[in-house]
Amino acid sequence: MQRLGPRLVAAIGRQEWLDRPSYRLEHVLTLLLNGLGGARDRVTNALNGVWLGHPVHPPLASLASGALGTTVALDALNTLPVRRSANSDDTTRLATYALGVGIAASLGSAVTGVSDWQHTHRQERRVGMVHGAVNSVATLLYLQSWRDRRRGRRGRGVALSGIGYAITAAGSYLGGALVFGSGVGVDRSGERLTTPAWTPVLPASALNGKPVRVEVDGVGLVVCQSGPGEVSAFGEFCPHLAAPMADGWVDRGRIVCPWHGSRFALDNGEVLRGPSASPLPRYEARLVDGVIEVRGEEVAK
Repeated sequence: MQRLGPRLVAAIGRQEWLDRPSYRLEHVLTLLLNGLGGARDRVTNALNGVWLGHPVHPPLASLASGALGTTVALDALNTLPVRRSANSDDTTRLATYALGVGIAASLGSAVTGVSDWQHTHRQERRVGMVHGAVNSVATLLYLQSWRDRRRGRRGRGVALSGIGYAITAAGSYLGGALVFGSGVGVDRSGERLTTPAWTPVLPASALNGKPVRVEVDGVGLVVCQSGPGEVSAFGEFCPHLAAPMADGWVDRGRIVCPWHGSRFALDNGEVLRGPSASPLPRYEARLVDGVIEVRGEEVAK
């Protein structure tokens, strides 16, 4: 697996034929979200995990995996000769309940996962497409397993959930490659500035209404005007997918990511609109004799 896994992920990432269906799916999702009107931002923020401070998909996926693993373990326990007693009925019911929880968590994981996936690109988008398709097949098997168990066809239900769990394991490997290999869903705002001393970085006259990139001790920042006679300093990259914030813009008290439209408050860097779930690092900044100075202690949120 140490060699086969990365090769498989790389091979999937090269499948350009996946681009057409993936972008069609994204367009459908965009139309559905735009149809929500004024509730769009609230819904997308909830799905992206703005309220949680990080994406919602990983904890839901963990809950699904745990519940489904419990189902498989209880099914295996119920096959042991020592369990063939009156207690086996209780174990069977618990397995069915755990399967129901796993299905519900899987559906929630799918919805939040698609919300995260629609902002990926190229190789990550292709791997994410296959990841979602594989997990969808597994979820369908779990649904049929639950139906079979409820109708008394326990043997087939057990077999289907076992097959589904094996497929889930394969899908989880692809998900792990997206997170740990490509950084999808992690904070990618970059290195933090730790220099505690006030450091002059730019004449105030150089501000042109947009964020301007500066560098202090090898760490990139962006500075911008946040009000009359006021300036703000932020991390160089958007936490979502490391978009350069110097290419973004300032709009009504918000700094906007140039790639996917995440919006952050100028006064504290908090997320006002996703897909970013993590705040934009903000640093203290001031004007001294027409020169912008910053220091590296991140402003407490």
